[in-house]
Amino acid sequence: MTAVTGNNAQHPAQTESRSRRFRLTALCALAACVVSVAAACLFGPVDIPAAKVFSLLWLKLSGTEADRADVAATLVVWDIRLGRIVLSLMVGAALGMAGTVFQGILRNPLADPFTLGVSSGAAFGASLAIMLGVSATLPLLPFVGTLPAAAMTGALAALFAVIMLGRSGGRLRRESLVLAGVVIASFLAALISLVKSLDEESVASIVFWIMGSLQGRGWRECALVLPWFGIGCLLIWRFSRELDILALGDTQARQLGMNADRVRLWLLIGASMLTGASVAVSGVIGFVGLVVPHLMRMAQGGEHRPLLVSSALAGGLLLLWSDVLARTILPEGAELPVGVVTALLGGPFFCLLLRRRMREDGI
Repeated sequence: MTAVTGNNAQHPAQTESRSRRFRLTALCALAACVVSVAAACLFGPVDIPAAKVFSLLWLKLSGTEADRADVAATLVVWDIRLGRIVLSLMVGAALGMAGTVFQGILRNPLADPFTLGVSSGAAFGASLAIMLGVSATLPLLPFVGTLPAAAMTGALAALFAVIMLGRSGGRLRRESLVLAGVVIASFLAALISLVKSLDEESVASIVFWIMGSLQGRGWRECALVLPWFGIGCLLIWRFSRELDILALGDTQARQLGMNADRVRLWLLIGASMLTGASVAVSGVIGFVGLVVPHLMRMAQGGEHRPLLVSSALAGGLLLLWSDVLARTILPEGAELPVGVVTALLGGPFFCLLLRRRMREDGI
């Protein structure tokens, strides 16, 4: 009896401790995002003094017209650099949140947006749009754009195929979903190769796009991503509490009166929308959705609503500085695909994670 009372007394203290860790982590990440947005504007092939960069940002934010002599510098700082920086934050946040959702749904710390073939579906849809030459914005889709629409369609189609293939006994079992995702991802990879072989002129564009890059992207792409990003975040946030219950298992979820299959489906749709929108504007960028949720979970615990917030902020930070590195590490203005940088950063972390799990399992 005494032991039970002691555990109950410790529970509020543990909850408050987790809450403090979350607040501290989120505040630090938010402050880092604000500082990083301004600091990242300093980097680029055009050398602009730091004082002028910050002055131009302040003038633009305050609505003050810059001098005629500073028109070119304003164009570089605001339209080229800052637009790309904001887009990197959005894409990184989307991938961080999507990875958190996939890991929670599948109860697998190695899951990410690639696990269920959603990224492959988005990549196939966008590759098909590039091959058909309809990747520009059409009059029928002025605020959406055909490339994001094609990627989103591919992502949701891949998700639908995984659900249909992975449904077992009328239920969505996580083991069946993973196996179905592997099959669908392999099939879509073959289709992407077929698209490249049928249209050799689009091979370079498709390959560079699939490697993941933010080169030439800016405010227009931010506007294209924003609707999908917003809807996906709302869906995930709506069912974020249920995500904690799903982590207990389907049996416990049913005992608590929750329709696990329905919740899992809506969360999958929300995460797929975030993934599809990200892939549409930046290509396939790996490891962000795998690494970031792990780091945040180690820092503040596994409650999913705070974890989603921290993963979004940290994912945006990781991709922002990965993109800065991608566009500055090579000489003479040449750029690396940012997907290469995230893979180089995330690969060693994945190896360490795998070794840690093997030690914990006694292998």
